[in-house]
Amino acid sequence: MPSFKIDVSTAVVFVATAPTPKLVNQKTGERAIDRETGAGLSTVGLLVSDEGEGNLYQVTIPETGLPDGLTPGMPVAVTGLRARDWENEFNGQKRHGISFRAVAVTPLGA
Repeated sequence: MPSFKIDVSTAVVFVATAPTPKLVNQKTGERAIDRETGAGLSTVGLLVSDEGEGNLYQVTIPETGLPDGLTPGMPVAVTGLRARDWENEFNGQKRHGISFRAVAVTPLGA
């Protein structure tokens, strides 16, 4: 399924929620793995503010792109942010949405 680049070059981006491991199976605790690199995946909440509007995105990032010490309120730069639509069926109900993925998040400033 195709994905689309998201330009955040004019946006201000803050960490909204600290990274947490992304799980494939909640019951077993199996962690999601990046198919290309084999790195574990995590999800971080990012507040993206641009042109007077702010949005909260849950973004999946490989552990290789997440520095230690990311905390809520911290300004960050996002590398390679992309969006992809998805659809699946669970217990006879169709679900759909948009997933967000980035290569890395880097703290800004000192």
